[in-house]
Amino acid sequence: MSKLTDRGRVLAASGIAALALTATACNPLATTTSAQAPAPASAPASVPASAPAADGGVKLVAVNTAQLGPIVTDADGRTLYRFDKDTSNPSASNCAGACASKWPPATVQDKVSLNGVSSGLVGTVTRADGTKQLTLNGWPLYRFAGDTAAGQVNGQGVGGTWFASTPLGAKAQDESQGQSQGGNSGYSSGY
Repeated sequence: MSKLTDRGRVLAASGIAALALTATACNPLATTTSAQAPAPASAPASVPASAPAADGGVKLVAVNTAQLGPIVTDADGRTLYRFDKDTSNPSASNCAGACASKWPPATVQDKVSLNGVSSGLVGTVTRADGTKQLTLNGWPLYRFAGDTAAGQVNGQGVGGTWFASTPLGAKAQDESQGQSQGGNSGYSSGY
C-alpha cells in the first residue's frame, strides 16, 4: 500500500507543477527588446516559428495586395496579423493557450531579414513562455491557422480584432472600404 501512496504523491506533485506552469504561462506581461539581437530561445513544438530566411533567420516581406493594399508576410508569403487586444507601448501579447494555437505567434531566435519593412519599426517582445515574438511598430505579429497557403488573408477582420499588418504596423483595410472612407492615408504605395 505504501507504493500506491508514493505513486499518489508523485502524481499530486506533478499535477501541482503542471498547474503552476500553466498559471505562469497565462501571464500576458512581457518586455520589449530589439530584434537585432534577441536572446536565443526556442519556440514550443505547438507554436511554429516564423519562416526562415536564406541566412537561417526570419524574413519579413512587404507585399502589395489587391484586396488590402500593402501588408507584411513571412518568407513563405504567409500573411502576418496584429491583434487589437495586444498593446504596442509597451509591447505586450494577450494571445496565449488556445488563442496562440489559432493565431501562432511569429517568433524569432536569431536574425530578422527585411524586404520593404523599416528596421526601425521591427522589434521583439518576450512571451510568458520565454520565446521572442516579432513586433512591428510595437504590435506583436501572428499568423492565422485558417490561412493554409501563401497570399491568403482569411484572418482579416476576424472578431473585429484581428487585422493583417501593414509595413508600418498599422491595420490593413479592405481597399474598397478604405476608398469609401477616404483611402488608406499614411500608406506608401512604393513597397
